[in-house]
Amino acid sequence: MKKISVFLPYSGQEFTKETITSLRSSAHIGSIYLITSDSSLTLPVTTTLVSGKGLLSSETMELVAKHAADEYFFFIRQETKIEMGQFAVERFLQSAVMSGAGMLYSDYFELSGEARSVHPVIDYQYGSLRDDFDFGALLLFHTASFRRAIVAGKADFTFAGLYDMRLRLSAENLPLRIGEYLYTKVETDTRKSGEKLFDYVDPKNRAYQIEMEQACTLHLKRIGGYLEPVFKPVDFASGFKYEASVIIPVKNRVKTVADAVNSVLNQKADFPFNIIVVDNFSDDGTTEILKELAAKDSRLIHLIPERKDLGIGGCWNTAVHHPECGRFAVQLDSDDLYKDENTLAVIVAKFHEEKAAMVIGSYQMTNFKLEEIPPGVIDHKEWTPDNGRNNALRINGLGAPRAFYTPVLRELNLPNTSYGEDYAAAIAISRDYQIARIYEPVYLCRRWEGNTDASLTIQQQNAHNFYKDKVRTFELLARIRKNSGLI
Repeated sequence: MKKISVFLPYSGQEFTKETITSLRSSAHIGSIYLITSDSSLTLPVTTTLVSGKGLLSSETMELVAKHAADEYFFFIRQETKIEMGQFAVERFLQSAVMSGAGMLYSDYFELSGEARSVHPVIDYQYGSLRDDFDFGALLLFHTASFRRAIVAGKADFTFAGLYDMRLRLSAENLPLRIGEYLYTKVETDTRKSGEKLFDYVDPKNRAYQIEMEQACTLHLKRIGGYLEPVFKPVDFASGFKYEASVIIPVKNRVKTVADAVNSVLNQKADFPFNIIVVDNFSDDGTTEILKELAAKDSRLIHLIPERKDLGIGGCWNTAVHHPECGRFAVQLDSDDLYKDENTLAVIVAKFHEEKAAMVIGSYQMTNFKLEEIPPGVIDHKEWTPDNGRNNALRINGLGAPRAFYTPVLRELNLPNTSYGEDYAAAIAISRDYQIARIYEPVYLCRRWEGNTDASLTIQQQNAHNFYKDKVRTFELLARIRKNSGLI
């Protein structure tokens, strides 16, 4: 009978005993190891392993590889109560034997109080490089594959040990999802999606982010997807009536659109600029507000597209290909504001200073009253001139406001979606061109209940993440082909 070893964190919590009892209900469970920083913590019929650098460290990964006594092992990556489903251990094992996968994970149930809810996860793709990919709490590894990955290269990560290991394993074969709800875990992070959105750029997580970037960069080098810091030069074309156009796609933002437009009209610049608002068939009074504003200021072009199948990306394409679009196309969301009257001038100056095909600024998080809220300034300092475009494949966003050299964007176009369209364009541009950064906040990002990402269901979050992973997959393949001289 095939056995599965188990490694799980232990800090003295009573629920760990319940997790072990649930696992032990299967005859396929072999040795159980507790991972802790306190050698005095023990439980009957288990072995205590002491790791001084934490559960997800390289040190812990090496301890696991050394002590795993069976052909497969479970790694529980979160200290929480786990209740195994009916024949769940057997299903994990059966799936591993059938597929030959080095790493497997499954959908699961979440328990919050007395309420049990489904938590589906998504399939892993070649471009699933995010360090926050949701595998759930329970992972199954093929021991021999795990040991091979350990031997392949020495690492010393405090935070990125497990992330580094799954990237290494994915180079051999991709982690495999079992699309069944095989266990229940108690949910410990009950924040809404909009509250979790900016965890990865919280300054207190900087050391964590540095390690994750290092692990991802090593992976890209191993698989041929790493890009050296060599960029195609940009020569800015003449013949534009306007130096810059601010692009605002909008649908039903009667509460915010006038503020957004006026923050552009109040800009001070020594060059001509306009605003192109693409009104995607609003029916809440937004259209009437825009008509009134356009009648008062000729710099505002109010467009209602001919097509009715456009997402945000499609609205952007409509504006960028408009004959009145300026040399630089600058983003402003209909919820948000420029920080002061100098934002547009600062962005355009950065284009000329660095001869970049794209400029991304920094923003300040505020509530609807424009009071700063955590985590404050989002500056994406993880973007470095030498490695930013490689690290861009790991993170879920690149910052705001985003601005593009119009001829490059006209050639590329944005995907006609309403999520991730700007990210897709940015990583594609970064494959060839340098992206310049502004690290001082020039933009106010207003968080309120009307934000489209304020409170997403797990299904909506999964759809967004799956799409961005798909975008990364295509981009990673393109970079590998570029490095091979195929494109």
